[in-house]
Amino acid sequence: MQFLEQPPRFLFFTGKGGVGKTSIACATAVQLAAANKRVLLVSTDPASNVGQVFGITIGNQITTIPTVANLSALEIDPQAAAQAYRDRIVGPVRGVLPEAVVKGLEEQLSGACTTEIAAFDEFTALLTDAALTHDFEHIIFDTAPTGHTIRLLQLPGAWSGFLEEGKGDASCLGPLAGLEKQRTQYKAAVAALADPERTRLVLVARAQQATLREAARTHVELAAIGLSKQFLVINGVFPPAEADQDPLAAAICQRELAALAGMPVMLQTLPTDQIALKAFDLVGLDALRQLLVSSALPQAVVTPEPLPLDAPSLSQLVDDIAADGHGLVMLMGKGGVGKTTLAAAVAVQLAHRGLPVHLTTSDPAAHLVDTLHGTLEHLTVSRIDPHEVTERYREQVLVSKGAKLDAAGRALLEEDLRSPCTEEIAVFQAFARVIREAGKKFVVMDTAPTGHTLLLLDATGAYHRDIARQMKGTGLHFTTPMMQLQDPKQTKVLLVTLAETTPVLEAANLQADLQRAGIAPWAWIINNSVAAASLSAPITAPLLRQRAHNERVEIASVATRHARRYALVPLLKEEPIGVDRLMQLAGHSTATTFTSKEI
Repeated sequence: MQFLEQPPRFLFFTGKGGVGKTSIACATAVQLAAANKRVLLVSTDPASNVGQVFGITIGNQITTIPTVANLSALEIDPQAAAQAYRDRIVGPVRGVLPEAVVKGLEEQLSGACTTEIAAFDEFTALLTDAALTHDFEHIIFDTAPTGHTIRLLQLPGAWSGFLEEGKGDASCLGPLAGLEKQRTQYKAAVAALADPERTRLVLVARAQQATLREAARTHVELAAIGLSKQFLVINGVFPPAEADQDPLAAAICQRELAALAGMPVMLQTLPTDQIALKAFDLVGLDALRQLLVSSALPQAVVTPEPLPLDAPSLSQLVDDIAADGHGLVMLMGKGGVGKTTLAAAVAVQLAHRGLPVHLTTSDPAAHLVDTLHGTLEHLTVSRIDPHEVTERYREQVLVSKGAKLDAAGRALLEEDLRSPCTEEIAVFQAFARVIREAGKKFVVMDTAPTGHTLLLLDATGAYHRDIARQMKGTGLHFTTPMMQLQDPKQTKVLLVTLAETTPVLEAANLQADLQRAGIAPWAWIINNSVAAASLSAPITAPLLRQRAHNERVEIASVATRHARRYALVPLLKEEPIGVDRLMQLAGHSTATTFTSKEI
């Protein structure tokens, strides 16, 4: 593997959700540790599952992996980091300022922007504080910082005092107030990221058009801020030898070959590795050791005598949704599970029934228009584009607050408005506007990957608490977006997963997070199921047969442990693009089978 040749001290794995960043980062850590290198594996993902991969609890402290000599791991907990960040800022004024002022400051520090900044605060310490990491020869990061987070660190220091004087956007005052003291550390962190002698950035993608486009966008964004030395890994490539005499396997191979042939030009010049699709789930040490090496094809599986279990189709779920006549339908889940495609399929099904539907997305990497590839009566499509809504918000603030400032003050206000806090506020406002539409029509929302969705809900909750505090004692009725999300008559949350161990565990964790916020998921959708595809046409490819067999345990887990209701969507020969194929995707009721032992 080229990305493992003479590796520098820091390795970063980044890419679209669901491409296998965590698995490859873990496998890399195991391989380097086996070569007698002392390795620290760090996850900066708000929805980290590194602990799940190794089968232990890790958390926000450096933890030795007992089954792997020389390997330790750390999961940066964004919520714990945010609380420590809040304590550092609020602590000195507690008991000094009036309690109402202290509570107001705590509320300013309760949003997603604080969480992102605080997590990055811990991340940069690992890059710059030699005392923290002197025991390790290699530090591997699962999920690199985003381009807009790094741009925050490059803003001039002058706006710190400007904010404290109250001339900037007040909602950003709290999160940004503690940055000035860290500026030297942040400058050193950016320098470390941009130095190819110290840092290697690995873009991870799949042999799919959407993930390759996202990898190209990430490449350009990071190169623009100095992180130009990058490697590319194409993960989960279907072995061509499996395609013989199996129509589904042949169709998958053909799709992937076409995607690789059409790879964006800027990626074609990068050092590139391919990792073959494996028949097993990438959980546990044995699986990780096999990921980066060639392995023999599995033998065909002989399935035991089956026990029938009814699995509704997506169309049957939509029948129940349609009965309400209007409402918000939100699709959530781990990146790469197919939320965009399924959101489009749900919207098309509702519109086909003659119901007015607004299909939208809050995922900056989503491609709804490409997925629909056409139009349909009763269906409108939009996208909450973070760049566009943020630009509109900036213009509004410059007109209102900037009108009374001199040239220097206006310049500093413009710098303030380039922070991630601004994007958080703008996206939340757009999100709230879309939610209001659901009182009159169906709004189907394709959300960003899990961690980012939770941060958006965090902003929604902060807004709710602020409004509730302001309205307390007034006797006036009010409704916030969070209240609508918590009302099952107005909002139906559909959790999307794959029939694999890690996506199911992550969906279960997301369900628990939502339930703590008072939001009860309405249904689960298991997408791209090989087991479901095998019911309509026999599968002969050994790798697909093995994966279909492995899926049955996870499907049974969803059906019997996690979901109140669920639907099973098969893996299709043709990519579900276009209205006709999206209609076909919804399908009809199927009967899946499990052995009594597996249930």
